[in-house]
Amino acid sequence: MKGDRVEIVIDAGGSTRTYEIEATRAGRRVDVSHGRGLVEVTETTRGGTPVRTARFMAGRVLALVEHPAPRPALDDDAGVAPLRRTA
Repeated sequence: MKGDRVEIVIDAGGSTRTYEIEATRAGRRVDVSHGRGLVEVTETTRGGTPVRTARFMAGRVLALVEHPAPRPALDDDAGVAPLRRTA
């Protein structure tokens, strides 16, 4: 969804670098995959075609934070009551 973004913090040998990948248009999404020592963040279209891809060595990734776009509240969200603990 437009507005979804992933923030990646990398160890750059004594300092850190921060990268962001964001879904720039409506209908696009940001996918994260990892395996074999790599972390891959890809912006894809509705049809699954990759638009932009960023690859990082997994050993250098300090933090990977996903920031979902704000979603509108649904009608049934307001009626949810918090759980209470009994003694």
